[in-house]
Amino acid sequence: MARVSAGCAVLMLALVAVGVASAAAGDGKYTTRYDNINLDDILHSTRLLNSYINCLMERGPCTADGRELKDNLPDALQTDCSKCSEKQKDGAEKVVNFLIENRPDQWKELEAKYDPTGIYKRKYEARLKKQ
Repeated sequence: MARVSAGCAVLMLALVAVGVASAAAGDGKYTTRYDNINLDDILHSTRLLNSYINCLMERGPCTADGRELKDNLPDALQTDCSKCSEKQKDGAEKVVNFLIENRPDQWKELEAKYDPTGIYKRKYEARLKKQ
């Protein structure tokens, strides 16, 4: 958990790799249809991961799920990922840790865009310190 506290929200990029970007399901939760995606395949594919990051950073085209990701990411951050499944939250931690450890420059870019004031970073770091 210490690695996650070095970045902002644990949730922030789970949505990138898990594909939770789809609209919320009828029960008010994000769809779980992507929960069985192999995160390692995405994280270790420069092409796929860069495609999602470029979409989020508005440097390239977005797939349909990438567009939905951009639309839902602010909500996930604001609501503490209350619409996420446990598997999606676990995926978030995995993705964030991977980016912090392996792609720190891209992580900093995403952090600057989606948490420019550091509000989510402070919020989630405080919570992790309590654990």
